[in-house]
Amino acid sequence: MSKKVNDFTIEVATVNGSGSQSSNNILIRSIFRMGIPIEGKNLFPSNIAGLPTWFSIRVNKEGYTSRTKHSQIFVAMNAKTIEEDVSRVEEGGIFIYNSDLKFDAEKLNPKNTNIPVSFKTLVKDVTDSVRLRKLLTNMVYVGILAELLNIESEALHSAVATQFKGKEKVVDSNLKAIEVGQNYAKENIKDEIPYALEPMNETQGKILIDGNTSGALGLTYGGCHFVSWYPITPSSSLAEGFIHYAGKYRKDENGKKTYAVVQAEDELGAISMVVGAGWAGARAMTTTSGPGISLMAEAAGLMYFAEIPGVIWDVQRAGPSTGLPTRTLQGDILSAAFLSHGDTRHILLLPGSPKECFEFAQTAFDVAERQQTLVFVLSDLDLGMNTWISEPFDYNSGEFDRGKVYYEEDLKKMTEFNRYEDVDGDGIPYRTLPGTQSDLAAYFTRGSGHAPSAAYSEDPDVFAGLLDRLRKKFDTAKKVVPKPIADTGHSKKVGIIAFGSTDSAIKETRALLKADGVETDYLRLRAWPFTEEVDQFINEHEEVLIVDQNQEGQMHHLLSIDYPEHYAKLKSVRHYNGLPVTALGLKEKMLEQLGGLK
Repeated sequence: MSKKVNDFTIEVATVNGSGSQSSNNILIRSIFRMGIPIEGKNLFPSNIAGLPTWFSIRVNKEGYTSRTKHSQIFVAMNAKTIEEDVSRVEEGGIFIYNSDLKFDAEKLNPKNTNIPVSFKTLVKDVTDSVRLRKLLTNMVYVGILAELLNIESEALHSAVATQFKGKEKVVDSNLKAIEVGQNYAKENIKDEIPYALEPMNETQGKILIDGNTSGALGLTYGGCHFVSWYPITPSSSLAEGFIHYAGKYRKDENGKKTYAVVQAEDELGAISMVVGAGWAGARAMTTTSGPGISLMAEAAGLMYFAEIPGVIWDVQRAGPSTGLPTRTLQGDILSAAFLSHGDTRHILLLPGSPKECFEFAQTAFDVAERQQTLVFVLSDLDLGMNTWISEPFDYNSGEFDRGKVYYEEDLKKMTEFNRYEDVDGDGIPYRTLPGTQSDLAAYFTRGSGHAPSAAYSEDPDVFAGLLDRLRKKFDTAKKVVPKPIADTGHSKKVGIIAFGSTDSAIKETRALLKADGVETDYLRLRAWPFTEEVDQFINEHEEVLIVDQNQEGQMHHLLSIDYPEHYAKLKSVRHYNGLPVTALGLKEKMLEQLGGLK
């Protein structure tokens, strides 16, 4: 029997709080250490332990690791979902299920290979502790899969040691549970398994990491002085990660912290602290998700109008309102772009990988201080909390861009300082920092109308001129934001524009379209305001597909606002069910927009 090698999806259904996350991480690390491209997606409940959770692990030798609609191998450990889980397996797949569950076996799909396992019986051979049995049960299915799929022992043992580093007894008990599963599969499962793993060399030099951890490291190395936050899924681990890494690496020679973290009473308090810290000269940030930025609107407008640098890192989730707190969307594009009343435009950075989450942490501060404004970093739950393969991070040892600042020595050469005067025509004034030893340094920061001198003004011409300068400053940001990344030269007819976590599926989507006779070019956005490369890309193609993970096609709207002359050729491709995109799903929606073009 020929086997499908290094090309399948494993899905595990368990109960939230049962310890399955450690088991699934060990599976991912083991396969990764065999040199095989792999990524994991965790679908977990938003409220309490005991509710269903699913974890999918995609293995693909071509590096196509985005989510798939169905799995080929399924491990069913939850009585409440087992009937539904049967339908999640691709016909002809492997369905391993806990035979201790109350379940009508007649509902199994006879076209699948159905393998019952009494995990309750097997785990008794691992430990006498009733409490530990619940956790170690999951390691038994790791052992079964390891035997059936040929996971290398060295990779498996190394992954367990990493997962439970420094806990020798825990390592031993988990290895014992895995061994029990391996022995059971070897002695009792005689079915032909049409899937296998074989070592490759595709992950050498790469790492496994999630976007929130990457961002936390980026903040640590990117000069972040101050973080204020209010806990909210899925952004909390970003703040927690910064607390961890800064606590290790951001201390002076006397062991004193060179940063500050404050957990605020709410999101408005958190962003208000960023206003104060940014005004004082600190690199200041708050992290949140959609409901949080709704509460930050007033302070966001103040930062734009008073020209105070700061960063909001928004790990997007499904809305509106509470929505689905543990599902992913790109639904905050328009909210972030225009947050506040009046004529307000905020710079958006759009990381598409953990590496860019690391890099954009410093970039966000550099841009915020250069432009003297609020900058949004828009990640999402899929990128922020799931496990991704990444290139190693390169630490930028260059100087931080603090922007236009007059220091004491500068002011000594001057007779006058006007805080909001555009002295060199780019829309960006100079600022001074509190504590500067000069009588010229002081100015009054206000959120009401003001003249270039910072004095209060209700003069209509002064106000209009101020708004025009702020818009000019926004346009100036095109010179400093990350440029899009393009893969062109394949088609003048069809271009694809996407951003963020969607990028992981686009390579496979384009391959599927090519197999259907549709060649495409691709542009990945990394920031707003859009740079000249975006206009050029749209100009060069007859039809341009804009991929959004939201119902309204928010990026499509933003592109239409900036390029109204191209509206007729911009086609909206939308995915908004809260699950990460699939390549096949995107292909089908793209063909619909193209009218079935071949």
